[in-house]
Amino acid sequence: MKVAPRAARPVRPEAAAATRRGRQALTIDASGRLAGARFVASPNCDDRPPGAEITLLVVHNISLPPNEFGGDDVLRFFSNELDYSTHSYYEGLREVRVSAHFFIRRTGELIQLVPCARRAWHAGASSWRGRDRCNDFSIGVELEGTDTAPYPAEQYRQLARLAAALRCRYPIDDVVGHCNIAPGRKTDPGPAFDWTRFRSLVRRYR
Repeated sequence: MKVAPRAARPVRPEAAAATRRGRQALTIDASGRLAGARFVASPNCDDRPPGAEITLLVVHNISLPPNEFGGDDVLRFFSNELDYSTHSYYEGLREVRVSAHFFIRRTGELIQLVPCARRAWHAGASSWRGRDRCNDFSIGVELEGTDTAPYPAEQYRQLARLAAALRCRYPIDDVVGHCNIAPGRKTDPGPAFDWTRFRSLVRRYR
């Protein structure tokens, strides 16, 4: 009896890219700087508590102005250099001082703002597995995006590469969304973020 050959499963574009580029691993030095990454220093950080281990990776999203992509206002915001007169939404950000360790544009460009050894101000009031103050023991990654706009393949690929590199350097146990550590207060990265797709890619970079 002949058995019909099984149909080939479609390969996502970023999965194919991961296969082709799997040996191009990202590396992070002892100070928490990502080799080869553009660095835009944010002053919104401080020292972690003595002895704090980095065990959590938190995924966020951000767009400035809201729902607009491609400009530099996110970087200006994290650097405390935002011109509040350029958009009506910005007036509410005048006293806000926040940052993240990394920012990934929709093109896949990866920018570092705070060395991983330092505490970036990304989580706010938060808790995970019974521990408060997630900034103390986490890395924050901001994706250029919104809760509802589909994230591009290049962002998934770059985030997966970064997550794999961070896990090589630090004892990270969990990767979660801002919504998971601040439920009811935060919603990002939102329903548009495909966690299954992301985790599948991370496995390819191990």
